[in-house]
Amino acid sequence: MISYKEKLLASITRLNKRLTAISSDQRGVSAIEFAVFAGILSFGLLNVADITVYIYKRMQVENATEMAVQAAWKACDWTLGYTPATTKCSGLTSAVTSAVHSTTLGTYVSLQTGSPSEAYYCLNSSGALQNVGAVSSPPPTDCSTTGNAGQQPSDYIQITTTYSYAPMFPGVTVAGAFTTPIVRTGMMRLQ
Repeated sequence: MISYKEKLLASITRLNKRLTAISSDQRGVSAIEFAVFAGILSFGLLNVADITVYIYKRMQVENATEMAVQAAWKACDWTLGYTPATTKCSGLTSAVTSAVHSTTLGTYVSLQTGSPSEAYYCLNSSGALQNVGAVSSPPPTDCSTTGNAGQQPSDYIQITTTYSYAPMFPGVTVAGAFTTPIVRTGMMRLQ
């Protein structure tokens, strides 16, 4: 008859052999390594996709804004007496709206409230534009308020567009930290 100690020792020996066999078995290790690597790679690919889409949409909003100021300039020719454009150019709103919606983002890009706006600007001593008067009143006679009395103020139109961006993978990628809505402003001299 086998004693209890001998049975216990035999069980421990069998268990030890099995543990040794399991620890030396390398099957499945590559599957675990692949799962870890694929997870890290997937996270990186999702970030690249989301960031790329954000950049593309931001470029489309910038393009829509530039096209809108160019449409305003073309529709409201100052040589025909259409300035100030916001009060004298009847085709301004339709030309600007059509241009804003002409990108691949279509009607999702919109004009911001109060846009387009128009004012008289002069260059200051630093070479930056400075607002010197609203178009609702007569333009100043010169740019003396900005330190350039020898210059005449110019009529500028400013258009601001907006687009509500939402990341494709919210909470997973860094694109959720990007500013939204995407807002872009463009200016052009009309006269």
